[in-house]
Amino acid sequence: MKLVFATNNAHKLDEVRAILGSSVEVLSLSDIGCHDDIPETGTTLRENALQKAEYIYNKYRVSCFADDTGLEVDALGGAPGVYSARYAGGEGHDSQANMRKLLSEMEGVSNRKARFRTVIALLEKRDVCPCGCTSVKIVNCFDGIVEGTITEQKSGAEGFGYDPLFMPDGYDKTFAEMTADEKNAISHRGRAVAKLAEFLKKR
Repeated sequence: MKLVFATNNAHKLDEVRAILGSSVEVLSLSDIGCHDDIPETGTTLRENALQKAEYIYNKYRVSCFADDTGLEVDALGGAPGVYSARYAGGEGHDSQANMRKLLSEMEGVSNRKARFRTVIALLEKRDVCPCGCTSVKIVNCFDGIVEGTITEQKSGAEGFGYDPLFMPDGYDKTFAEMTADEKNAISHRGRAVAKLAEFLKKR
């Protein structure tokens, strides 16, 4: 089975390919020649994931999936949430700037509870006619959540994004201090992709 993952983020691709295994060939946007700036104008993670997947499906007519992930900090009213990737403002995704802003916002705050949430939107192209002249679009969504706390300083060099600041419940190290296998076993994206994998197996 081939599925296009609406990303060129190498870290995300590695995580997802490791979890889905050899039963699914995961193609990146580069693999299908897509270098577009795909819009993400939704106000929720689900809206953004669906918007990205719809864009690829409508343009390339291929089965695909997209994800959106947010860090939700209780003391900040759920922020940065859907704006996690661009929390510090400016162009692109500046993880270091985002972490600096988060640490500044959390300075002196005792309630450091937070969670990572991932939503995956899967759009499948199902042929109705044997010749493939007619098809329908099947939409399914999967989510994954991991609870934890925001540390007072960065720790670890693995992972990406806010990983050096996030310590999952039940562990004494951040995501950035874990191996890829350790993180995939408990992470928000890992849990969402596991649901995707289970769904694909039952088809």
